[in-house]
Amino acid sequence: MSHPFTEEHETFRRTVRRFVEKELAPHALEWDRAGIFPREVFRKCGELGLFGIHHDPRYGGSGLDYWFVTVLAEELARTDNAGVSMALMVQGQMATPILGEVGTEEQKREFLVPALAGEKIAALGMSEPGAGSDLANLRTTAKRVGGDYVINGSKMWITNGTRADFIILAVRTGGPGAAGISLVTLPTDVKGFQVSKKLEKVGNLSSDTAILYFEDCRIPARYALGRENDGFFHIMNGFQSERLVTAINAVAVMQRMLEEAIRYGRERESFGKRLIEYQVWRHKFAEHLTAVAAGRQLTYHTVELFQGKQRPLKEISMVKLYTGDLAQRVAYDCQQFYGGMGYIEETNIARAWRDVRLLTIGGGTSEMMKEIIAQTSGM
Repeated sequence: MSHPFTEEHETFRRTVRRFVEKELAPHALEWDRAGIFPREVFRKCGELGLFGIHHDPRYGGSGLDYWFVTVLAEELARTDNAGVSMALMVQGQMATPILGEVGTEEQKREFLVPALAGEKIAALGMSEPGAGSDLANLRTTAKRVGGDYVINGSKMWITNGTRADFIILAVRTGGPGAAGISLVTLPTDVKGFQVSKKLEKVGNLSSDTAILYFEDCRIPARYALGRENDGFFHIMNGFQSERLVTAINAVAVMQRMLEEAIRYGRERESFGKRLIEYQVWRHKFAEHLTAVAAGRQLTYHTVELFQGKQRPLKEISMVKLYTGDLAQRVAYDCQQFYGGMGYIEETNIARAWRDVRLLTIGGGTSEMMKEIIAQTSGM
């Protein structure tokens, strides 16, 4: 487990790193201030195969193992822009996998192929104003009318929501609770769809996040994903990959924050000493480096289980909980180490500090992770 990557993985890592450092990182602050990044980035990522890593080659994927996804998530930390990383991971690792798993041949050709190529932008429409963690009680409905579904309701906190070409949408087709939920693919050019509001967030500023509104949106019944009322299982399954890739990225982001802070401490002097020579900070960073190394090994262990087609629900919940909570402490201390410069948005640490706050909220709160861990541990 100390060296899970082959030479092929490392070759891929070098390719991704060159792309990130040349095409993405130089624009980190600019895109945050703009509140969005160019659509062209999706196309470039598609050309590099970054969205189709473990997708079927028949639809433009590469059919590679999950360690390649791990490499991608780690290297995206070098964007110095969590919003860009989030939007790209939604495209390749959160919205499209459900299409690949349960979509029909027609759905895959119409939606998955252009999404993996970066020609169409995908969003995942799960959360609602009254149903964030409690997705079993979502209210957006899809009623069967002849050969169509007619959809009414709203979604909130939807990444890529303002410019998505299609949405993998959770809807209620049956009775109350989890047993009445289905998934559909909704093209955003359908009549009745509206981006109600672009949300102004604390962090992840370059990732567009929206409230979406559906009023009598009519789509063909053939756009249903899987069997009717079986959607909740696929949602929960999809959450596992989402949480795991988020944890992988979080570990890499923490490592980057620490390395940059230590480098800054070697260059900055105060009271005649380099900052890094003060024992209080040397010991603090030693603790964080140790904790991050432990998190990396737990994360890699979980990737190994996930790659082996197991369903490591407890372990994924553990890495989501551990890395999300640890990131808060690492970001706080690194920002404190920078002093006043850590409060200026031109510095990477200032933006990282505000961005990592999402890690304990999005994709399942830390409180939800604790409950899952408790339940799967027999408590």
